[in-house]
Amino acid sequence: MDLKLRGKRALVTGSSRGIGRAIALSLADFKVDVAINYLRNRTRAEETAHEIEERGVRALVLKGNVAKPDHVEHLFSSIGDSWGGLDIVVSNAASGVLRPARELTLHHFDWSMHINAAALLPITQQFLEMDSESEKALVAVSSLGALRAIPNYTAVGASKAALESMVRHLAAEFAPEGLRINAVSAGTVDTDALLHFPNREELLDSALKRTPAGRLVHPQDVANVAIFLCTQYASMIHGQTLIVDGGYSILA
Repeated sequence: MDLKLRGKRALVTGSSRGIGRAIALSLADFKVDVAINYLRNRTRAEETAHEIEERGVRALVLKGNVAKPDHVEHLFSSIGDSWGGLDIVVSNAASGVLRPARELTLHHFDWSMHINAAALLPITQQFLEMDSESEKALVAVSSLGALRAIPNYTAVGASKAALESMVRHLAAEFAPEGLRINAVSAGTVDTDALLHFPNREELLDSALKRTPAGRLVHPQDVANVAIFLCTQYASMIHGQTLIVDGGYSILA
């Protein structure tokens, strides 16, 4: 199927591994040039960039912490200098403190909120200033913790709820300017991020048992929906959060 993405230029934050990597490679499969953003592991970012180039499109490897506005500005200016513009942004980079609420401090809460939600603001502002040949698409990656209580997820869940609210407000404000903003919310995905959960095995086992689809969500499942939201076929979807969880969240 021709998704009419060939020749577009994309930035995927936090794209050296996991869901971000799957989204970056999927964009490359549809002949989109992809800028890979990473914070710590340059080797994995370069490996992802190499796989993108093997698909016959361009790749950039850009280090930067999206929680810092000056880093965000540098990311976009580097892409502008190299490619002259940008058509797609996937805001995937995330972090946060996974602790019981009794052990959380306001510093933990502020950190989680800043990188998972507040960072979307400078990303959106910078994206608005980039040249594009058509309507721009921005997709933010959220999680079910925005809606459901998950053990040790208080700070991160609150930040993801704030992220989804920002998606709605930003979409309403900037749709008239040709920027389409949506979110994709992932169910339980067994990625490196889950290694930081002290109850990882319990979460995976519980999610598998109660998922109607009969399996856990794969990074590619999330990537497929993110790609759709970047296409013209989603041109009238604005400010929405699409859930990819195999039916987990529809059960009482």
